Amino acid sequence: MQKVAIVTGTSTGLGISIALQLAAKGIKVYATMRNLDKQSALLEAAKNANVHIEVRQLDVQDTASVERCVAEIVQHEGCIDILVNNAGAGFVRTTEQATEEEIQWVMDVNFMGIVRCTKAVLPHMRQRRSGHILNISSVGGLVGQPFNEIYCAAKFAVEGYTESLACYVQPSFNIKFTSVEPGGITSEFATNAFKQFNSTGGMKDDEYRPILEKYIGGAAARRAQGIYQTSDEVAQVVVACIENPEPPVRIRTSEWSNKFCDLKTRSDPTGKLLQESVIKTFL
Repeated sequence: MQKVAIVTGTSTGLGISIALQLAAKGIKVYATMRNLDKQSALLEAAKNANVHIEVRQLDVQDTASVERCVAEIVQHEGCIDILVNNAGAGFVRTTEQATEEEIQWVMDVNFMGIVRCTKAVLPHMRQRRSGHILNISSVGGLVGQPFNEIYCAAKFAVEGYTESLACYVQPSFNIKFTSVEPGGITSEFATNAFKQFNSTGGMKDDEYRPILEKYIGGAAARRAQGIYQTSDEVAQVVVACIENPEPPVRIRTSEWSNKFCDLKTRSDPTGKLLQESVIKTFL
């Protein structure tokens, strides 16, 4: 029986790559995005790859939109086997300069969007005692980084959310959870983060400016060194997790991201040991 997947945030970059690679594996893919006017890049890529993808409107910040989309897919397909919570947005600004509205937006897009989508699909997966939910997190969900504290806070929340669900929903209802932690992707994600930064005042001429300049210079240097991965490379890790009958609770997507997080992940790189310990402690 053909498996059914929902992928959020598929108008650009990683979302497109994940949707294409899953479809190439014979999975029925529902690629979702907030604005359907931006679907042309996905459809063109699907045509070039000779795969079929269903496109649906889904705004992760709108509960009604999420619930409607999930209900329509379940009604048509009878099930949802895979959810890839990919939609998200970067944010570069120190706490002192960020407005409360910006902070709420970052948390809503990157964390609450994942909660809304997970909440919508869980009853259907639980009824079938089967499913896999993958949350696209970041090394920023494990290690706090300069000028990214709001974004990192959202991704830390994703990590805790994923770990908690994995410790009781997985053993009870056979629904697997994986947090995917890229270390940097050469896609529109970082570009859009800096566009958002510039559109909301850019670099202020204050005491933070020289520190920010050093941070931005370092990011450019890492890009030049080829540290960042392509969307296709990260998508390959996502697909491998889906194909793994015993997927990790967390996984980095490159050698660099593994090294960067080594101090936090060395004793339990996949998160499985901690999962077993928490189950033993509480259940």
